Amino acid sequence: MSTPEFELDVSVRTDKGKGASRRLRRLHNAIPAVLYGADKEPALLAIDHDSILHATENEAFFSQIVTLNLDGKHKERAIIKDLQRHPARPVILHADFLRISEGQTVNIRVPLHFINEDKCVGVKTGGGRILKSMTEIDVSCLPQDLPEFIEVDMLQVELGQSVHLSDITLPEGVSSVALSHGKEGDLSVATVQSPRGGGLDEAGDAETAPESESDAAPDAEEES
Repeated sequence: MSTPEFELDVSVRTDKGKGASRRLRRLHNAIPAVLYGADKEPALLAIDHDSILHATENEAFFSQIVTLNLDGKHKERAIIKDLQRHPARPVILHADFLRISEGQTVNIRVPLHFINEDKCVGVKTGGGRILKSMTEIDVSCLPQDLPEFIEVDMLQVELGQSVHLSDITLPEGVSSVALSHGKEGDLSVATVQSPRGGGLDEAGDAETAPESESDAAPDAEEES
């Protein structure tokens, strides 16, 4: 599959602290960011707010390599590791980027694309409905193998059946982080539930599927 390319112009900053971050946002319409990893010193950056906001409108931005153009002098390849947003407005407050090395594996969260939902056996013949318990999963791979998304085929899933992580066909060179921990990591991704009033189903309608592969991350603190 063809993958989009992302490049952001950034500048190196020297000011630290909450006051400096607020001035950056207010006076320059920019956000503070940090670039770290690859056994190099962390770099404090400033990024134009509208540029990164536009980039985040594409879901692939969160699972693909981003080229950071530092002051027009040199470029760093990285992946986005954390993004802090305003709780009430469409505003980005802070970003963390991780440098990548070609020969070093990275762990990254990749979106799931569900296909054949309308043709699903459990939906068409059983009148069921699909309950998704995940919309993204954590994978490990080399930078050149990063998938833009991963497909989950619902075509042959029958009423009362679930699709688990082990049922998903991953691209070559890509592995599931959860499955690396053993059978207990083989979580449900989606279930075809019986229609309401259709009685108990074998999947167990008293249980609630987990919301995601891992617990929700705590609120990010504003960087120094």
